[in-house]
Amino acid sequence: MKIDKRLQIWTLLSFVLSIIIVVFVVKHLGGTENILRSVGIAGPLISIALYGILSVTPITTDSLTIINGAMFGPLWGSLISWLGNNLASFVEYYVGHSISKASNFKENKHKLPFGLGKLPTDSVWFLICGRFIPGYGGKLISLIAGVYRVPLWRYTWTTTFTNLLGSILLAFGGHGLVRFV
Repeated sequence: MKIDKRLQIWTLLSFVLSIIIVVFVVKHLGGTENILRSVGIAGPLISIALYGILSVTPITTDSLTIINGAMFGPLWGSLISWLGNNLASFVEYYVGHSISKASNFKENKHKLPFGLGKLPTDSVWFLICGRFIPGYGGKLISLIAGVYRVPLWRYTWTTTFTNLLGSILLAFGGHGLVRFV
């Protein structure tokens, strides 16, 4: 029960933090934009690196994708976010794969309750649709795919495809948000 409480607290904190970051950046867009433009190519590179850093935390990267759309425009924001989300996805997959190896998951998955060992994790539909769950969908799918050792090629094409769609939607949304705030 303690773990469930902690997860709820982390989820709430990361959601609130994401909203605060988005509102702050949008309200101070001029100053933030000047900083990112003054560092030149390092601005997008820093943003991409942030995705990799946030991938190992419970904080979602949806707000960062919205910020990229607001900062860099819908097209560049989508590209930067897509690259960053792909980096994050592969870090999460690697973490999941490492957990799988360390726990001998392949040999022990039949012991999981509720038939979770038979979860269709290598299903294309599972990999695509699961990533569209707002907030933690992509993070969970990446970790699960790594733990269940989904074939890398299947994981790669489903991940890059869904990350592209999500990046476009959120970056264009972030760009449009600038007009309303």
